[in-house]
Amino acid sequence: MRLTVRGRLTLVYGGLFVLAGLVLLGVTYVLVSQRLPTVLAKSESVLPPGGVAGGVTDRVEIRRFVEGTQNDALKTLLSQGAIALLVVSAAAIALGWLIAGRMLHPLQQITATARRIADAPDADRGLHERIALSGPTDEIKQLADTFDIMLARLDHSFDGQRRFIASASHELRTPLTLNRTLLEVALAQETASEQVRQLGTTLLAINDRHGRLIDGLLLLAQSERPVADRSYVDLADIVEHVAVSDTVKVVTEPHEATVAGNPVLLERLVQNLVENGVRHNVPANGWVRVRTGIRPDGWAALEVTNSGPVIPRYEVPGLFEPFHRYGTERLHAPGAGLGLSIVRAVARAHGGEVHATARDEGGLTVTVTLPRAL
Repeated sequence: MRLTVRGRLTLVYGGLFVLAGLVLLGVTYVLVSQRLPTVLAKSESVLPPGGVAGGVTDRVEIRRFVEGTQNDALKTLLSQGAIALLVVSAAAIALGWLIAGRMLHPLQQITATARRIADAPDADRGLHERIALSGPTDEIKQLADTFDIMLARLDHSFDGQRRFIASASHELRTPLTLNRTLLEVALAQETASEQVRQLGTTLLAINDRHGRLIDGLLLLAQSERPVADRSYVDLADIVEHVAVSDTVKVVTEPHEATVAGNPVLLERLVQNLVENGVRHNVPANGWVRVRTGIRPDGWAALEVTNSGPVIPRYEVPGLFEPFHRYGTERLHAPGAGLGLSIVRAVARAHGGEVHATARDEGGLTVTVTLPRAL
């Protein structure tokens, strides 16, 4: 298990303190052991040359006594010094743990703020929060201030993006609506020639295609954000409502698959998958199979399988990229090339994922997994 920064600081601080204590104890031992022989020599020099009258201990006995005292003093110095070093080191390590925690508290505040922003259900709307760290202007406060500046710029950027989406939704649709109205009025006139009618019909088709493209881009931008307002939705109900086609046989196997999400976005997810399966199919005897249910791991699943042209497996991941099409039949398809991109964005916004597999017989099997709502 890796130590935390607090643990590593305490370990380094305590290790240096113990090392310094050992060095101090060793130096003291050496100095005292060098000093004791001098004391022994002085004690011998003060004795009479022939000993002390009346049976007093002679020089040899005194020397042995002093040497024994010297050894006892050195042993006592080592043992008592080691005990003192152990006690003081324990107190120093405990104090180092408290000081390290106190010094790292601002970093914990920065981490907690970043985690709250990251865990917010709609992260781009949580960027208004700031650390606002108080205290001396040291390296940690500079880090917190830099983080606040970054959050402010990100918040300003996302606000600009939201305003752009709202404005684009109106500004881009208005001229298309006006063009469509003018074309319909021109085509409704009895004096319009066949050439004018053919040109008007072509322009109306182009106008509709641009409208679908704009709607797809706006929906893609909106669906890439996490869903904040969620409702109880059963994917089986959506499948029964939207899984229909006049040109291709659609087989549904709707089983209960309850999720918590945005009903409009989830309906668009299912509709895009069904339309993608119908549009990119074989000219005759094509089919689309739509199934919903709960997987053994507890996740809700939506599976859409269709017949169609054979697609190389290495091309499958690119199908989820905006405007990416495979083959010439896709280049001339009426779609805007955003269907699967929107599916992936909606799935991820609901905490799920989407996966596609190319069938050996042709066509795709697209599986969407979402957290189940209990």
